[in-house]
Order: sequence, then C-alpha cells, then structure tokens
Amino acid sequence: MKVPTPLTGCRVDRTAFDHQVRLSLSALDPDEGYRVDAELAIETPFLLCDPHGQWHELDPGTGASLAPVLDLFGQTISSVEIHGKGALHLTFDNGAELHVGPDHHYESWHLTGTGVDPITVGPGEETAWQPPPQPEPHHTD
Repeated sequence: MKVPTPLTGCRVDRTAFDHQVRLSLSALDPDEGYRVDAELAIETPFLLCDPHGQWHELDPGTGASLAPVLDLFGQTISSVEIHGKGALHLTFDNGAELHVGPDHHYESWHLTGTGVDPITVGPGEETAWQPPPQPEPHHTD
C-alpha cells in the first residue's frame, strides 16, 4: 500500500460528525491553487492523542464525546504513516496524533479527493486494501 504522503502539509479545514468522522484536508500550491483537496472518513473506533498527551478512545456516531476531534480544526498534518494491515497514523503540528486501525468486520477508513490516490481500508486482511471502485464508463449506442 502506498502511503498517502501528499497529506503531509495539509490543513484540517473542516470536521464533520454523523455515523462517520470526516476531516476535510487541503494544501495550497502558491502558484497553482489547491495541491490537495481531500476527505478522510473514519467509520470505526479510533484513537486521538491531544496536544497535552492524553489519549482518547473515540467512536463515530457518539455525538458530544467526539469533541476532542474539534481541536484538529486548523491544524496541519506533519507526518503520515500506514502500519501493518492498514493502520493509519497522522501526526499534527500541534503534537496531536490520530490513529485508525483496520477492523475485522467493517470498513475502517477511506481517503478520497484531488491530489491523493483513493484508499479504502476494508474489513479483513491486508489484501482487503483497495481503492474505491471506479464508475464504469457509459457507452451510448
């Protein structure tokens, strides 16, 4: 699996919560506009270490308990790593860390957008990593 290194230097422009936790990420190229305009969607329990070193076990769809994620707004990703069978680890410029491991039963996270290769970490083993399906070309006869 290719590590999505273009996320390094991206800023968190928006956080959104429902049955997923979504981070809108962007990075500007001074000459050409957006270098990256992407969304990271987290669908399973994850870990967030705040800038003070306190770890939070968080679960999408749990409302106010997701408040620590709000502190990622405006922060910049300083490093991106993928470990093992699809565990995503992001470090932010304020010292916060986000860790999303793979799940045996559900899609745990996916990344889509401009400037990044799409990634979906689905249930199961490492072989379950795959980009989201691309739409079939429509032929008119």
